[in-house]
Amino acid sequence: MINLAATPGSLLRVIGFLIAWAGCWLPIAIPLFVARDQSKTLAAQKLPLLASLYLIAPIVLWKVSQITNRNFLDYGVVWNFAILRSLGEGLAIAVLSIAILFAIQTLLGWVNWQQISPKQIMSVVLPTLVLALWVSATEELIFRGFMLTQMQQDYPLWLAAIISSGIFAGLHLVWEQRETVPQLPGLWLMGMVLVLARVIDNGSLGLAWGLHSGWVWAIASIDTTQVLAYTQKVPDWITGKHNKPLAGILGIILLMATAGLLLVMGNW
Repeated sequence: MINLAATPGSLLRVIGFLIAWAGCWLPIAIPLFVARDQSKTLAAQKLPLLASLYLIAPIVLWKVSQITNRNFLDYGVVWNFAILRSLGEGLAIAVLSIAILFAIQTLLGWVNWQQISPKQIMSVVLPTLVLALWVSATEELIFRGFMLTQMQQDYPLWLAAIISSGIFAGLHLVWEQRETVPQLPGLWLMGMVLVLARVIDNGSLGLAWGLHSGWVWAIASIDTTQVLAYTQKVPDWITGKHNKPLAGILGIILLMATAGLLLVMGNW
């Protein structure tokens, strides 16, 4: 059995938040799950479930923060021009990194681009940007904001980063197991890079939010428009299993290169 008395208080608070979050979400999620279209996969219909989960997250976190005598400012949410500037920088870095990643694969003949109309592109890109900003803001508030800050009360930064990034990666299994398992190392490393972004940004979530949003926006837009097709000239462990960049060595290199750039930006 788990000895609660020996469990660090920060970890108990994180577990308590996750239980409260799930407890508030399940009464909404269960009817949505029951009413889903049985002819479609759960992954294809996850948007209503995800939307309901992420809508209640800030409310639950606000109540937990009241109990723990914290506020969103402690978690890196600083509403000023600086956070918007950092958001923009993060978006630019993330989108540029994805562009470089696929430009290299294109030159090597590992991917082909399909021709689609500008109208088709715009119908996907703009809504996807809004969704990416919202989802990423919520996840950064929870994982690099609340969880990291809480765990730093009992653990050094490096260990708090490892644990919070592990939780971040593991919770992605809620939606898709088959495609997510190969991405777990990449998702964990992504969490670590986003922790570094918060540190470089003097505790603000702006840069991490921008990076996260940019990556989600770029990859989701490519997936939705189906503008890109892999040629299968190299094994998928290089380009990404199930066509997911984080499940391949190139995605790992991209994250490591981003970490290097962040260290340069922070003059480390």
